[in-house]
Amino acid sequence: MASLLSLPIANRSATRTALSLTHTARRTSSPPLQHLRSFGVSPRRSLSHFDTYLFVEKLEKNGMTRESAEGVMSVLAEVIEESIKGMEASLVSKAEQEKQRYTEKVDFARLKSELQLHEKNDLTLMKAENDRLMADVEKLKQRLREEVTRTQAGVRLDLNLEKGRIRDESSQQELKIKEVDTRIESEIAGLRTQIEQAKFSILQYLVGVATGSGALLLAYMRMMR
Repeated sequence: MASLLSLPIANRSATRTALSLTHTARRTSSPPLQHLRSFGVSPRRSLSHFDTYLFVEKLEKNGMTRESAEGVMSVLAEVIEESIKGMEASLVSKAEQEKQRYTEKVDFARLKSELQLHEKNDLTLMKAENDRLMADVEKLKQRLREEVTRTQAGVRLDLNLEKGRIRDESSQQELKIKEVDTRIESEIAGLRTQIEQAKFSILQYLVGVATGSGALLLAYMRMMR
């Protein structure tokens, strides 16, 4: 750059042109990062595609010396090289983008698989727990049925035993009542027999008294004559 300041005034217009091109290349070579990341970067191309000889000739035609033109060319080449390096550093290559995209897909697939596995495990556990609860409920129902059946059988047995006991007591009471009735009838028959005997005795006594009284009356009547 110091060699450029020592150029004659006649050659400074060409130098300004070259520097403006350099400034433009530098300004356009560093766009914002958010715009650059949306594009891929092809492999680094060599500067051999740039016709340096033709550029030097154009500078010489504009009034620059060969040495000055080569110096400007050297500076411009360095600027372009730095710009390309800056762009390559700020950009993300297609391979890296594909790698990042593939990594994200793999991570997403792994996360999805893990979520599905967890969901499947949760569903399996819930189903197993539900089956266990249903089995416990069925066991409780069966136990309740057995308890109810056992209780009903016990109640029926107690009722049958109570009915049998009441039937036996009723039979015993009936037998006792029959015995009492038989005894009462026997006593009544005995009383009737005694009454008949008493009546017969009284009748005999009355007949005897009447007969004796009649005999006495006849004897008295005979004596009074």
